[in-house]
Amino acid sequence: MPDESRRNVLVTEGLLVLMSIIWGMNFAVMKYGTDVLEPFAYNGVRLAIGSIVMLAILYTRKMPHLPWRDIRGLMLLGSLGTGLYQLFFITGLAMTRAGTASLVIASSPAIIAIVGRFMGVEKVSGRAVWGIVISLAGIAFVILTSADSNEGNPSMVGDLLVLASVVCWSFYTHLMRPYTVRIDGIQIATWSLIGGTIPVFLIAIPSMMRVHWAAVAPLTWGAILYSGIGSMGIAYLFWYRGVRVIGSTRTAMFSNLQPIVTLAGSWPLLGEQPTLVQGVGVAAVLGGLLLTRQPSAPEPAHGE
Repeated sequence: MPDESRRNVLVTEGLLVLMSIIWGMNFAVMKYGTDVLEPFAYNGVRLAIGSIVMLAILYTRKMPHLPWRDIRGLMLLGSLGTGLYQLFFITGLAMTRAGTASLVIASSPAIIAIVGRFMGVEKVSGRAVWGIVISLAGIAFVILTSADSNEGNPSMVGDLLVLASVVCWSFYTHLMRPYTVRIDGIQIATWSLIGGTIPVFLIAIPSMMRVHWAAVAPLTWGAILYSGIGSMGIAYLFWYRGVRVIGSTRTAMFSNLQPIVTLAGSWPLLGEQPTLVQGVGVAAVLGGLLLTRQPSAPEPAHGE
């Protein structure tokens, strides 16, 4: 691999690690937010704030305007990858625990790989298959040894709703990939976010009207801003760069870092104390990620 290409991959992978930290902490942040506010109200406001900030950044950069055809396509895909995804995810998160939700989300690499194979847009190498299997085994091990089990079992319905959000994200990731080849990441992030925010916001209006916003605590507003700007804006830019540079499945493998971050963050924030046994599962997750991220050659982008 040429030095310039290798540096590009290494920088991209570093940003994907940062993305996983942002998204991993977001589970605990959103769990706190949905305990204080109604889930739809919290989600509607944070997505609206994220959309406004991303739109402001887009126009500040004075980038060439996209044709309406591309904007319409991005917004339509956003209704799947942000809109429907968020409706499933926020409802499921409110019904289960942050650590459990992060572990379900960590199944996304396997589901993305399966969806990509089904759609005929991506091949999965033997090395990647073993990486996925090892990571999923680690995730299963962590689930079986989840912390504070004496406080009650996580809701099966909540877990299934979070899993449904993963399926939405998997199709969205592959359908979005042709856009990442020819359109700047911030344009993709902005218009797809707006496309998903519109239906979520409309559904959330009744919940938002029941909230006395003047009485909302600063810490809650901080949670809204973190999950609106950091999670829905900055982290998405890193995700789109990863899809463009190293492909959908390899990018998705970095989401396996999220449970590690979530378990660490949920301990001080939510009191979900991790166990020593969970460290074994975390090691398997990391081992699977490292195995998958070492292909013999760079993966070409879809359409090249």
